[in-house]
Amino acid sequence: MKRLKTRHIVVGAKQVTKLLERKQAEVVYIAKNAEDRVVRRILEMAKEQGVELVMVESMKELGEACNVEVETATAAVLK
Repeated sequence: MKRLKTRHIVVGAKQVTKLLERKQAEVVYIAKNAEDRVVRRILEMAKEQGVELVMVESMKELGEACNVEVETATAAVLK
């Protein structure tokens, strides 16, 4: 999760989906307690593209790692 603090990132399902659609994601982080309907498409796209997936224990932990004040289901590091 160090890459979240040292690289350019996007936070949130909509932003990560857009990044994957443009094939610009290097790593995708998914919170284990995120709702399936929110992250299902992101998981599918990341697997199809061979993007590294990292599962994080909670949305709270992922939000803190991204330096945002809210919980987040997903985040990604740009290529």
